[in-house]
Amino acid sequence: MTATRVIDLNADLGEGVGDDEALLAIVTSANVACGAHAGDEDTMRRTCELAAAHGVVVGAHPGYDDPEHFGRRALDVPLPELAESLAAQLAALRAIAAEAGSPVQYVKAHGALYHRAAVDTDVAEAVYREGVACDPSLRFLVPPGSLMLRFAARADHGVRGIVEGFADRAYATGPGGHPTLVDRAEPGAILDHDAALAQAVSLATTGTAQAVDGTTVHVRPRSLCVHGDTPGAVDLARDIRRALESAGVAIRSFAR
Repeated sequence: MTATRVIDLNADLGEGVGDDEALLAIVTSANVACGAHAGDEDTMRRTCELAAAHGVVVGAHPGYDDPEHFGRRALDVPLPELAESLAAQLAALRAIAAEAGSPVQYVKAHGALYHRAAVDTDVAEAVYREGVACDPSLRFLVPPGSLMLRFAARADHGVRGIVEGFADRAYATGPGGHPTLVDRAEPGAILDHDAALAQAVSLATTGTAQAVDGTTVHVRPRSLCVHGDTPGAVDLARDIRRALESAGVAIRSFAR
């Protein structure tokens, strides 16, 4: 069957959960934890080396310095402190990734920072500014409707925003009609295997998903995330890839 759509598969890796090596044989982009919410020099190096061996593109996955809550708790960190933390995380991973032969090509903020940067102008600008300062060619992986898209579209740096969808998370309709993820604490926030397969195919082929209230949300992703800490993540990622390919979707990193 002739491919009608190209999509990237990404996973959050180097976080000390799940089977990173198995996932790296399936996904095309790896969001590597940079030592704040999870990870350290050893996990960064190991993940980047495995990514290089599998031909997987590496992205930085910085988060709030809050390993106790896995970076999923919103923190009111002063902007200078946040900027300093982001700069340190990006610099650490860039150095290790370059040594491993898999240079960092994009940034995807983690957890609470990812969601905060989508709606908070100051935080969005901080993530953007530190990314550009690190490497003006970096791209940013963000949710639909994110404020990050405004900064990433700035022609002066040529940096692009890449819209991300989630195969294994339920959607709701957020402010302004933009799709938003159902809070992890809510029932049904994590989709089961079959529902995640169906949502992945729908997102990749039509750009849409069914929200929890039954309405259709328009995500239009260029990349789909499968969380490494989701139960059965490896089997799910493998089945998603097969289902997408069967639906005529070509799997390739957006950074290729």
